[in-house]
Amino acid sequence: MSTIVFLGFIAFSLYLAIRSGKGRGTQSVHDFFVASRQFGAALVFFLAAGEIYSIGTMVGFPGGIYAKGPTYGIWFLGYILLAYPIGYFLGPKIWQAGKRYNAITLADLFKGHYRHRGVELVVAVSSILFLIPWGQLQFTGLVAALRGLGWHFEPLHLILISAALAFTYIAISGVRASAYIAILKDILMVVAIVITGVAVTWEYGVHDVFHAASQHVSNTMNSEQLHFSMSTIVFQALGFYMMPFAAQNFFTAKSANTIRRTQVAMPLYMLMYPFLVVASYYAISANLKLASPNDAFFAAVVNLLPGWLVGLVAAGAALSGLLVLAGICLAIGPIVARNLLPNMPESRQKRGAKMVIVVYLATSIVTTLLTPNLMLTLINTTYYGVTQFLPGVLVILFQLRVRAAAVALGIVVGQVLAIVLYTKGIDFGGINLGLVCLGVNLATIGVFNTVIRSPKAVRVS
Repeated sequence: MSTIVFLGFIAFSLYLAIRSGKGRGTQSVHDFFVASRQFGAALVFFLAAGEIYSIGTMVGFPGGIYAKGPTYGIWFLGYILLAYPIGYFLGPKIWQAGKRYNAITLADLFKGHYRHRGVELVVAVSSILFLIPWGQLQFTGLVAALRGLGWHFEPLHLILISAALAFTYIAISGVRASAYIAILKDILMVVAIVITGVAVTWEYGVHDVFHAASQHVSNTMNSEQLHFSMSTIVFQALGFYMMPFAAQNFFTAKSANTIRRTQVAMPLYMLMYPFLVVASYYAISANLKLASPNDAFFAAVVNLLPGWLVGLVAAGAALSGLLVLAGICLAIGPIVARNLLPNMPESRQKRGAKMVIVVYLATSIVTTLLTPNLMLTLINTTYYGVTQFLPGVLVILFQLRVRAAAVALGIVVGQVLAIVLYTKGIDFGGINLGLVCLGVNLATIGVFNTVIRSPKAVRVS
């Protein structure tokens, strides 16, 4: 029964993808990637939420609580909640800059404002490099979700199925398909999480589950852990909307006010996290034998829910991973077609981006199977890399006079330093090293912009 329900929801998602492109004829490159800037608040809301509350919500968060206790939740919830007010103020300005420069990618903003090939390439190349590990993360979560159905296929087969579905969604109508499917995904995800939490409460009671779990996990942090948690919350909140696919989602909105309305409503999703904590604590208190902490939520689902609800939960989890995978593809494809290959005419950019997406998916599949530990390590560096775009983006949004070469150098110095410090394991008393490197990035821009003379300063629009 679980498999039938799961396949039914997947079939319905394909119908929604087809429905999203009905009556639109041949899509332009702008319509395919940013919906011709026509989405209202509802579609932008679901599209953004679809990539924020991904399969990591149902796999990573419960796994972190299971392995590290409630202290993990402080960081996880803290940086997302802090990011929303930042998005409320910066999001509309990112949209306005995107409209001004007719941007599809984050690198397009840098290209349009700085008129400097070097800074465009730095942003384009580093965006791709730091996004690659996220594909592996989605595949790992998708395999866990599909195995929750009791499927015993080889990981390669499950990954190939997932990649084929993600590409199908994209090929049908691009970002419009993602937005329509995101509505279904969010409904399934929230229902699945709430039902699982309620099932635990009904069967065992919140007090008993929390009491039993408290015997196995720590509820305290030392000063170094507290410093790391607080600095990481600030650092990742600053980098939250520097993710290339996050900026691209803003470009789909029809107005700046649309962005503000979505940011006001986003925190409502946080109401589902107590149910995830309850499910995680159940896995601890019931002494469930897990192959990995990431199996905590699905272990609770399989133990407590009937088969048809297991299928619903698996469908919500699978669609969560597939949407993020599609979002990454929709970001990387145009970066290559527009920014790395700038002479490609717009009439060919969509086809070129689809070819890039196929290559990206194939690369992610190979790295998932051959170097899983390497890719999981690199995931930790994603925020270290993309947050270094922040000073350059602020220059664009507030139209400051800063040399393009200074911005490019600051990004490279911040990113390289972050990777070196991370691989060397250098500690700053618990302070997140990415925040330290962001400070070095800013200092580099300030010094280079002041001291080094350049005949060509950035044009302020």
